[in-house]
Amino acid sequence: MHKREFLRAVGTASLGLFFTPGQVAALSRWSPAELAAREDFWSELRATYVVPTEFIHLEHGYYSMQSQPVLERYVGHIRAVNALSSRYMRTVQAPNKARVQARLAALAGCTSNDLIITRNTTESLDTVISGFDWKPGDEAVMSVHDYGAMLDQFALMGRRWGILNRRVTVPIDPRSDDEVVQVYANAITPRTKLLMVCHQINITGQVLPVRKICDMAHAHGVPVMVDGAHAFAQLDFRIPELDCDFYGASLHKWLGTPLGAGILYVKPGRVEQLWPLYGDEGFAKDDIRKLNHTGTHPVHTDLAIEDAIAVHEAIGIRRKQERLRWLQQYWTTKVRGTPRVQLFTPSDPARTGAIANVGIEGMPPGELATVLMDRYRIFTVAIDTAGVTGVRVTPQLFTTTAELDALVRAITELARH
Repeated sequence: MHKREFLRAVGTASLGLFFTPGQVAALSRWSPAELAAREDFWSELRATYVVPTEFIHLEHGYYSMQSQPVLERYVGHIRAVNALSSRYMRTVQAPNKARVQARLAALAGCTSNDLIITRNTTESLDTVISGFDWKPGDEAVMSVHDYGAMLDQFALMGRRWGILNRRVTVPIDPRSDDEVVQVYANAITPRTKLLMVCHQINITGQVLPVRKICDMAHAHGVPVMVDGAHAFAQLDFRIPELDCDFYGASLHKWLGTPLGAGILYVKPGRVEQLWPLYGDEGFAKDDIRKLNHTGTHPVHTDLAIEDAIAVHEAIGIRRKQERLRWLQQYWTTKVRGTPRVQLFTPSDPARTGAIANVGIEGMPPGELATVLMDRYRIFTVAIDTAGVTGVRVTPQLFTTTAELDALVRAITELARH
């Protein structure tokens, strides 16, 4: 196949009209907030996914399935790349990846010079943590609620370079943004070189006031790295609006790509201060591509990112945000205040998204997750760390109110008995 023909075949073909005529009419008729509760609309969307029938799937936060249109395109990319093998890798891999990178940058609200494609959030943020030119006595600030892989990486830097890691505890149901910002401000010292913050805490679902934290940290001369694993393609924002210095996210959670896709954003002017994890003398020290030496890797995943973006944009980020928050509020408001039921997620809807965490007094999280699955056929994940002792519940756009009603019944019965 000629190079130009291949590009046309696997790189730029459209998914076509994603919605039915009826759905298109609904999109124009209802506001995002009104559409959030339209079960007829979302049940049609559900038909484009292969949803398990043997259990209720409420753990989409770890890895959420691709829609069937994206999955079929992904399989097609695998076949096409395999057919050309080395010729693809040597002739069109780079321009295809650059095109996909540009589409991701547009989605993120930045330029393609500020963003690279990685495998996941951990790889993105560990690239930053390991890339700092640490000196003994330097300090980093983070939360006990941050993702374990990044906390481990900071611990490694402590053992290797002698840095001090200051861990703060974020209030689970804060009264104001200032209360959260002050927790981080109190940990900053003249030796602080980096502050890490979650955009949305993975174990509780709390959305943090990232821009205010960045403004505070920058006033102290401290750069900020944001863990956006659960925020990107779930919340309506653009990365530069946050004014953070580094931002990492996974795309196989809320963008609906195949496994093994993520992004790293580096604010203009910050690339030069990072050491690459792998040597690559082909790029200048201020070129973000120096951080992206991936070697030979599954390039068909990169191609499928474009297809996932097409589906994402067809739905619309505002509609996704409103629907996911509505689903979370639908069930949490029904159990909040129930005797023995503990919610480790803020009560203010503005501080939340899809994710919430629920526990039952006297019941270990692992036992709760097991009982929910074995007795009620509801799949969640147990969380038992940093004072959070419950199961994480993460619906998707196509989750039904009937499924959430089953969760409410299960939690209520277990709390009572």
